Amino acid sequence: MHVSRPLATTAIALTIAALSAPASAQAAPGDEYVALGDSYSSGTGTRQYLDDGTSCLRSTLAYPSLTAAAGGLDLDLRACSGATTADVTATQLAALSTSTDRVSISVGGNDAGFAHVLTECAMPGWASDCNGAIDNAETFIDGTLPGRLGTLYGSIRSKAPNAGVVVVGYPRVFMGEDCNALTWFSPEEQTRLNATADLLNSRLRSAAQSAGFTFVNPTSAFTGHAVCDDPEWLNGLSDPIVESYHPNVARHRDGYTPLVSSSISGSAVAVTQEVERRAEAGGDAQATRQRARADLDSTIKPKTVRLPDLDSPRVRRAAARAGVDLESPASITAADRVWSARQAAEHR
Repeated sequence: MHVSRPLATTAIALTIAALSAPASAQAAPGDEYVALGDSYSSGTGTRQYLDDGTSCLRSTLAYPSLTAAAGGLDLDLRACSGATTADVTATQLAALSTSTDRVSISVGGNDAGFAHVLTECAMPGWASDCNGAIDNAETFIDGTLPGRLGTLYGSIRSKAPNAGVVVVGYPRVFMGEDCNALTWFSPEEQTRLNATADLLNSRLRSAAQSAGFTFVNPTSAFTGHAVCDDPEWLNGLSDPIVESYHPNVARHRDGYTPLVSSSISGSAVAVTQEVERRAEAGGDAQATRQRARADLDSTIKPKTVRLPDLDSPRVRRAAARAGVDLESPASITAADRVWSARQAAEHR
């Protein structure tokens, strides 16, 4: 199992670190780095997690862990799978102080209900209301989310007045292809989902700039690496399902880390085996650090995409109305094409 290691601030931990890592990996005073946010920062999707007594799915393979290992930063990885802006306020901001030097945060996708949107849009067109789910998410992102972000960012600045703060955006999940036999994302739906991600990034950017924070947009860097691309940096529908539509190991290593580290540490990090070794070497210390706040983290509710269920009463009723034979994959897919085209035309 890969695990991540902060360089602890106690004298004993510093002594251990000095014996196990080169001088360049040792944290200096003022190098405190707190990583806040949701699953895109915690490392969900990498399939290797800290044994910290939580369901936050934190990983040494996540970009905060790799960035800290490369720069000798004292990392406090508070990001947690499922976190919303309210969760960050309630469970993560206590990690900040006047001595915090660096902060990164990704949050907003769970507020907008992206797991629900992806679940709805993954269903065949005749059984879902993808456009309605996207419309609701975009209305929320435009109308409600900016206020939540402004309040949260103000709290971060208040609690960490000396920190450089980096707000990390979200990638486009699709590039026009759905190669999974158990999902039915049409090209038109993928275009709309990507546009919603762009809208979210636009609002994150505006809120970050208003707060005096740095915004990092991953869109361009990850073009060509979406679900079903080669190489694929985002998991498609996965087993276990919690891994679905999250950045994988390659995305954190080759995508997020070079991009975000330039703002966190002042130079882009190229992840080497030595950097990975440093991140892995002290995972028990990071797990212990997070285990102390497990009660707080337990209040965060998971936000997980659900597997399309073609056997539910709702879907069976929809199939009857659409004349779909649920025993025939060809019938399911043919009807999906017809309904998806109709829904796309209605949205224009």
